[in-house]
Parts: sequence; C-alpha cells; structure tokens
Amino acid sequence: MTQATETRAAARLSVAPMMDWTDRHCRYLHRLMSARALLYTEMVTSPALVRGKARHLLRFDPAEHPVAVQLGGSDPIELAAATRICCDEGYDEVNLNIGCPSDRVQSGSFGAVLMENPALVADCCAEMVATSDVEVTVKCRIGVDKQEPREILPAFLETVRAAGVTRFTIHARKAWLQGLSPKENRDVPPLDYNLVLQMKREFPDLHISVNGGISTLDQARGFLDAGLDGVMIGRAAYHTPDAVLLGADQEIFGGAGRKTTFRVVEEMRPYIARHLAEGGRLNQITRHMLGLFAGRPGARGWRRTLSEGAHKDGAGLEVLDAALQHVQDRPKTAESA
Repeated sequence: MTQATETRAAARLSVAPMMDWTDRHCRYLHRLMSARALLYTEMVTSPALVRGKARHLLRFDPAEHPVAVQLGGSDPIELAAATRICCDEGYDEVNLNIGCPSDRVQSGSFGAVLMENPALVADCCAEMVATSDVEVTVKCRIGVDKQEPREILPAFLETVRAAGVTRFTIHARKAWLQGLSPKENRDVPPLDYNLVLQMKREFPDLHISVNGGISTLDQARGFLDAGLDGVMIGRAAYHTPDAVLLGADQEIFGGAGRKTTFRVVEEMRPYIARHLAEGGRLNQITRHMLGLFAGRPGARGWRRTLSEGAHKDGAGLEVLDAALQHVQDRPKTAESA
C-alpha cells in the first residue's frame, strides 16, 4: 500500500485542523485514542514558513502518523516552497486551506475568500503538486457570501481537479465573509449536506469528505454509507473525544475494541513527563485533556483540578493524579458531572 493510499484510507475519519487547538500535544493525545484516524495540524501560513523561517511550527512526534499539514496562502511559488518544507519534515499530506472565514485570514488574501478565485487556487495547487512527494489536497467551502453554491462549487472542483488535486474536504456551510463573525458562521447559513453528496455523484473520480456540524460516529457512518469517502469531525472530536475517537477504530475502521479513557491518561504520562523535563509547562498539554471524561460523574472535578492547578509554576504529574481522583473507578453514565 502506498503512502497516498494509506492516507486516503485514514481519511475515512479525520480530525479537522483547528487553530489554537490541534497542536502537537493535542494530536499526540488524539493518536492514543485512535490509531487509524487522520490528524491535521493547525493551519500554518506559507509566509511564516518561507519568509519567517518558522519551521518550528511543523514539529510533530513520529507517533502522530498518519498526520497532514494544512497550509494557508495565495502565492503559488511561496506555497510550493512551503510544501517542499513540509515534505522534508515528513508529513503524509499537504492540505490547502480554502475554507477559513476569519478576518485575519481574509486580510492575507487566503482561506475562504479564495473560493472567489478558483483559477488562482488551481495555480497554487499546480505548483504545490509539482514539488510535493505526498498528496496535495484542498479543504473548501460550498461557497461564500452571495455565491450560489450549486453553481459555483462544481466549477470550482472541476477547475482545481485540472491542476492535479483529486481529494477534497468540503465544509457543507457557506462562508459568510461580510456581516457575520466566524463564531456566528458556525450556525448561519444552514448546512447543505445534500450538495456535498451531489458532488460525489457528479465527480465519482474524486475522493470527497464532508465537514461541518458532525458530532457523532453514527452521523459519520451515515455519510459513509451514503457514498462519501470520508468524514471530518471538528469541535466534537476535541470537546468529547471519548465519544468520537475512542470508538473510531472499531466503528469506522473495523478494528479492535476501544481503549478505556483511563488507559489513555496513563499512556500520556511518559509524554507529559518528557515535556516537563524539556522545560515545558503542564497546562500546555492538559488543556487538551479537559474533555476526556465528559459525561461521567466527577468530570467537573477533573476539569477544575486541571484548570486551577496545571498552569502553576512547577506543576507536575501530581496535578494529573489529583484530577484523576475525581473520576477513578466511577462508572460511565449518560449524565454530565
């Protein structure tokens, strides 16, 4: 099986790139919870890598494979140079962000605003593909602002496919760049999953994943059964990883049974100890662990202990042990604690 084939297989379920969330510590935790799901970095801009020499932003643990890097940018030559750097660092996929609606991204002339310029996206992708050792993919929206998605999305996919991209993750909500904040854009306008399914029917040669508003493995299986190639889950995978990631290998990939959350915490201990020994702070890791026991008795105490103690100077594994006392040996229930 080639690397591209393995990565595509992993894309059956992926965790979305999320700014300030899916850093290397978060990804290491998620990998302990699912050996099979595809993980993404936070978006890294091509100017930061090429002009800013910020190669440290690409650091990751080998245990994270399969892992993809998401790039933001709009200059074809610079994106190609950034792609080369990412390949040299050992990533399994390079993804181009054509979906983020934030003002910061718009001011840099990349992200969702590029839905309005598919020819430029194609130019960027062609340069990236030409220099890449791994598959170049695109994460996009169904449209932006007053665009009519059913008209522009097929044309967008066709144009970018001609540049050599055959794998897309489509966020099923239009990005509203004027008049809505990114937070408001999470709920408005409505999601159009049917359009994403239609794109798979119209472009059967493309590998298409759906993203946006998906919070359970049951939903994910429904989209896979309907013919899509993959499902990308965002905030739910972060806030309730127990519900999403611990069952993924078994329910989505047909693998062995799930780990317990307690085992995941135990497996994090050597990683945390190594981070602390290198001068890191406990809360840089444990902030990603707050949702591990969501829905269990004692979850509030777990979160409170980590939130109040992990940021303090000298905080170590004893804080993790104290937090565990709130949930240890308690049965899982459907009620939040």
